[in-house]
Amino acid sequence: MTTSHHLPDPADEEAAALWAAKLEAAPLSTPDLRALESWLAGAPARRELVADYCEFAADVGRLIPVLATEGRLAAEPPPAPRPRQHRRLAILALGGLVAAAFAVFLAVRPAASHPAAPRQIATAAAQRHSLTLADGSHIDLSARTQVTIALTAQARRVQLAAGTAYFEVARNRQRPFSVETPAGTVLVTGTKFAVRSEPDAALEVVVAEGQVQVSPTGAEPVALAAGQRLVAAGPALRVEALAPAVLADALAWREGMVVFADTPLSEALARFAQFHDTPITVAPAAADLHLGGRYSLDDLAGFLAALEEILPVQVTRLPGRPTQVELRARD
Repeated sequence: MTTSHHLPDPADEEAAALWAAKLEAAPLSTPDLRALESWLAGAPARRELVADYCEFAADVGRLIPVLATEGRLAAEPPPAPRPRQHRRLAILALGGLVAAAFAVFLAVRPAASHPAAPRQIATAAAQRHSLTLADGSHIDLSARTQVTIALTAQARRVQLAAGTAYFEVARNRQRPFSVETPAGTVLVTGTKFAVRSEPDAALEVVVAEGQVQVSPTGAEPVALAAGQRLVAAGPALRVEALAPAVLADALAWREGMVVFADTPLSEALARFAQFHDTPITVAPAAADLHLGGRYSLDDLAGFLAALEEILPVQVTRLPGRPTQVELRARD
């Protein structure tokens, strides 16, 4: 029996190499990031191609200083590479330097290839950030979120110290992708999901596509499928199914929005206070009022103004003091 092998599209390979070069050179601009996301969405295999080229570029980048120190860059030119290798060199080579380095690349790669240093990223109040990793995975970070990213040949690890992040993980069964939080760990090989880690060791996981395994601290692992949400706070653990509209609302923060549905006012105000890192107090008599609607997370002033129109509350904002929300005095 003959087994057929599907070779990557040459145009996709060249585009993947160009994107890898951009990713290695500097953070992508917003237009470039959108263009990359659009291109990746065109074919499932493109993420793996970008990951291959990024890994190749990183290995060569680490190899060149070693070769220069050892005086090995004067090696004989390499044999003619196979077509895929030729395209890689044509796109990523930095003149004759990389070509000479590649002559001994395969021979010394195990000793010279070291894991890159972990990458730390933190977003400020009222700020969101998106990034694409070298393996082709994509991460959206909400405000006041802290992550440490470590990619090795064996595994991909993200430590989420605090905040909220959405992950679109490039599938790779040989390199599991884990998200570690103070309240537990999420393990996947390729899927789309969001994780929220709170300072009080609370954990929320929402799965948009695929499956994940969540291991809350002190509890048995839980398998979650698309459309499910897990909330863990100490010994309490809850898993629930989300209707498509509710799932979309739970991920609305990626577009800078927040959706409330019969939400206690105290909880809604806490969401804005956390996002903007600003103190907001609510009087006990007003805390249990319920709120619905879709609001811009970026527009705190607009949200507070809307509260006074929707609910019988009065908002007081004074410089240097916490914002106060209390029941409106009756006439």
